[in-house]
Amino acid sequence: MLSSTAGETDLPLLNETIGENFARAAARFAERDALIEAAGSGGAGAARRWTYAQLAHDVDAAARGLLAAGVVPGERVGIWSPNCAEWTILQYATAAIGAVLVNVNPAYRSHELQFVVKQNGMRMLVVAPSDRTSDYVGMARAALAECPDLRELVFLPAPHAPAEGASFEAGAPSSPEETTWDGLIARAGEVPASAVAERAATLAPDDPVNIQYTSGTTGFPKGATLTHRNILNNGFSIGELLGYTEEDRVVIPVPFYHCFGMVIGNLAAFSHGCATILPGRGFSPAATLQAVEDFGGTSLYGVPTMFIAELALPDFADYRLSTLRTGVMAGSLCPIEVMRRVIADMHMRDVAICYGMTETSPVSTMTRAGDSLEQRTGTVGRTMPHLESKIADPATGETVERGRIGELCTRGYAVMAGYWDQPEKTAEAIDAEGWMHTGDLARMDEDGYVVIEGRIKDMVIRGGENIYPREIEEFLYRHPSVQDVQVIGVPDAKYGEELMACIILAPGAEPLDAAGVAEYCRGRLAHYKVPKYVDIRESFPMTVSGKVRKVEMRQEAVERLGL
Repeated sequence: MLSSTAGETDLPLLNETIGENFARAAARFAERDALIEAAGSGGAGAARRWTYAQLAHDVDAAARGLLAAGVVPGERVGIWSPNCAEWTILQYATAAIGAVLVNVNPAYRSHELQFVVKQNGMRMLVVAPSDRTSDYVGMARAALAECPDLRELVFLPAPHAPAEGASFEAGAPSSPEETTWDGLIARAGEVPASAVAERAATLAPDDPVNIQYTSGTTGFPKGATLTHRNILNNGFSIGELLGYTEEDRVVIPVPFYHCFGMVIGNLAAFSHGCATILPGRGFSPAATLQAVEDFGGTSLYGVPTMFIAELALPDFADYRLSTLRTGVMAGSLCPIEVMRRVIADMHMRDVAICYGMTETSPVSTMTRAGDSLEQRTGTVGRTMPHLESKIADPATGETVERGRIGELCTRGYAVMAGYWDQPEKTAEAIDAEGWMHTGDLARMDEDGYVVIEGRIKDMVIRGGENIYPREIEEFLYRHPSVQDVQVIGVPDAKYGEELMACIILAPGAEPLDAAGVAEYCRGRLAHYKVPKYVDIRESFPMTVSGKVRKVEMRQEAVERLGL
């Protein structure tokens, strides 16, 4: 049997814009909670809250403000901010009027910001307040001076209840090209109440609505251009497979500037009438679990390192997490033991593994609630509804037999419209038959479940032996001193490559070195799979989507070891 599957088609695809979908949800669930911002240390009582009716009102006001500012369909409006309620409001306001929201990573600095602004011809940028680590206002003003298409900056307010010790300074307009968020909203009165509906009537599901810049592990990042049909249907399908109803309360500590936050988070939730809960501007394991407890979270999101950090809290057992039933773990491969603890100790019996990439909106395979524990810990699930998956030989492009390793490819509604203004890069990623080539090594079992073996570029070839790092990582996770581990290949004069285990030690763990790892592996792993080097680290370099940057780790290792 060939490694090729197609997802279910029982439920038809949504043939509407994000604005149309949200308007229906807001009318149906008007008085239910839609958005809760739990940021700060003031407890549940200090939270900002919106019902669906209130959120729809604020989205409409922001949309009318954008219309008054002259934003036309297809123009790019950027947001450069950590998670906050205004992020959600702008996401839906831009969709309502046909603007293309550009997600800008808050970690970017001036050079990266200006590259993104120029690459897509951004005309407006919504800017976070400056803090102790990032002068967002100053860098945005530099971009305004250097980027001819950028015509207006909108400064977001400082957090209403900042965490203890935090310091913020919102931008104060100093020129006609600058305004505040409140100033933008105040312009809503300049256009008729019917203006948003009139604009919405001209939009179509296949219009671009979002640009997200890929992690850029090599070269400059590329802007994946996503349509209403792409991300609305992907979010809706995820919500369906998670069993979402208006009773669910989804805790979102993952970033909005990536698909995890704005698609798996907002679009999955709002298309089902759920409440969304924002624990803070950035990730804090304690704040995340406190948000679950304070607001009765039923679903919790995170990349594996987030769940590892939550489980490692000294007072983890004190948090009341019994309201949880489901959630999503995605971004990188999850250690089996971590998944077991999430299910058992965090009560997330229906937690799902989602796999995908920005270019596929993002989820292309996903586990289901009825899957066995083995399927939900050892695979990334089956093909999503209305999508196709295949495993292809990287050299020939031919679909391989089930059980063989090859490159995972995805086809269907979720595949991006292309990289913004980069047709050559688009053609390299999407072939003539519409298959998106992921660059991930995978195999498909007899039941259609997909197992990710790693990146094609991460496969280690030692003395002619192909080694898949995930196998060794899963084995080393069982060591009592190991909290997290990544295995990479480093150059070797004799074998071509050797293995290095990069390890984060568990709290209070005994020290671990190469000899200790070798002793643990002896008789249990083939000799060529035993890491020659061990690097004890405090953290791993990560992409915005939660993937470990193994390329960067290899470069560091080569320099440190003089290889």
